[in-house]
Amino acid sequence: MINLARIDDVIRRGGDVTTLVEQLHDAEARRKTLTTELDALRAERNAANQRMAAADKKSPEFAAERDKLRELSQRIKAGESELAAAADAAQSRILVIPNAPHASVPDGDESHNRVEAHWGVKPEFGFAPRAHWDIGEALGILDFENAAKISGARFCVLRGLGAALTRALMNFMIDLHLAAGYQEIWPPVMIRRHALEGTGQLPKFEEDLFRTAGENELFLSPTAEVQLTNLHRDQILDGGSLPIRYCAYTPCFRAEAGSYGKDTRGLIRMHQFDKVELVRFVAPETSYDELEILRGDAERVLQELGLHYRTVTLAAGDLGFSAAKTYDLEVWLPGQNAYREISSISNFEDFQARRAKIRYRPAPGEKPRPVHTLNGSGIAIGRTIVALLEQYQDEDGGVRVPEKLQPYLGGRQRLTR
Repeated sequence: MINLARIDDVIRRGGDVTTLVEQLHDAEARRKTLTTELDALRAERNAANQRMAAADKKSPEFAAERDKLRELSQRIKAGESELAAAADAAQSRILVIPNAPHASVPDGDESHNRVEAHWGVKPEFGFAPRAHWDIGEALGILDFENAAKISGARFCVLRGLGAALTRALMNFMIDLHLAAGYQEIWPPVMIRRHALEGTGQLPKFEEDLFRTAGENELFLSPTAEVQLTNLHRDQILDGGSLPIRYCAYTPCFRAEAGSYGKDTRGLIRMHQFDKVELVRFVAPETSYDELEILRGDAERVLQELGLHYRTVTLAAGDLGFSAAKTYDLEVWLPGQNAYREISSISNFEDFQARRAKIRYRPAPGEKPRPVHTLNGSGIAIGRTIVALLEQYQDEDGGVRVPEKLQPYLGGRQRLTR
């Protein structure tokens, strides 16, 4: 949850955040007032106990103190109930307040996102480049029509080389990250509510999640960030073990509740998609250096594949709920004449660690401190397929395979019908 010492920095995000912060201030003030009142009543009860103990049990003074003690006990009981409700109200306010932006994050909304760098050169074509859905359907590797029969809109069946390409990309990315020192994890994709609360998806984004019916409520994972971060829930880590680095491939599931009418064609915004995820647990003093390393790990995937992209720092008003700073990697899609996000790399500082109670002990005998958590897509497989189809397309409808990916496709150099 948010560090209350930085609560006013959250207002930089704009929107309804100011109201949320004001509501939290009011809830916290109410909780503190009730705590003070309850402490005073308890002190008064202790004093009444002492006076009653010193009085003659048959005296009027003893009877008066006894009656007063009964009244105080009733008031304290009611006060404890009221304080518990106020504490719950304050906690519920805290859970819907996003993280405070880092000082290096620009102010403003999405239009104030800052382009930091470009890598590679935009591919040039002697023909009008096509969008990936046309290329994929013509090659027989993307089947949206039959997916809709099975599951509805925003699903896709990948056939033949489409399925092989997905598997190849997954293995290519995992191998690359293992060589960089990550430990591979294969986590469950059904997760409990408290895990999603720990990373910040709940309670704010509940409508964007799929969940099971019945008494044993479970959610389908929207990102492996949730599982990887919660591996150390309620733990105190050895400071000497940091940084801890995990990578995982998982299918991911999102209801896309707020995206009606957006990206209705193609693989950009699906209910089910595949992703390789990177998570780091680091010491606070090094977390922004680690963010640059993590950014490099994600960028290396695109560079090895020879995909042109740009790196963007998100403005405060465009940050994800839990992030203090985020870089988006936006890959160029010539068929759509636009850059589109393919990976987000974020430093959450101690926001998730406080919610999930993940701490580390800097040295033996020292007091535990919240760890800093970082996360990055390493990267989204479906969107990588989009970029490959569009950047490597040929006029005859075929698609060239990047050299580094060819060994994962049995040496295949082109995708053809």
